[in-house]
Amino acid sequence: MGITRTEIFTDEQNHLAVMLKAIAHPARIAILQHIIKADACICGDLVEELGLAQATISQHLKELKNAGLIQGSIDGASVCYCIEPKAWKALNSLLNNFFESYKGSANTCC
Repeated sequence: MGITRTEIFTDEQNHLAVMLKAIAHPARIAILQHIIKADACICGDLVEELGLAQATISQHLKELKNAGLIQGSIDGASVCYCIEPKAWKALNSLLNNFFESYKGSANTCC
């Protein structure tokens, strides 16, 4: 099995890959969409909203938080989550740069 050699890639490439890996699951996209739609911190209603087990939701939230896409704060017995604005802006910028780097061509390669 091969070893991931992140050191041969730029910081930007590694950062984008981490964030994209974190959102590369439909449940995580649904979580992010719910948080964005609520436009507020979400405290525990994701289980009812998404119909997934609490443990599953917690694992997905952990992945999103580890990637820096969301932030959480403890509110009594529950943890509240919201979008991390700087990370969201960085993801937007990195994706825009990535997609805009392809200018298209009149010639096709295939």
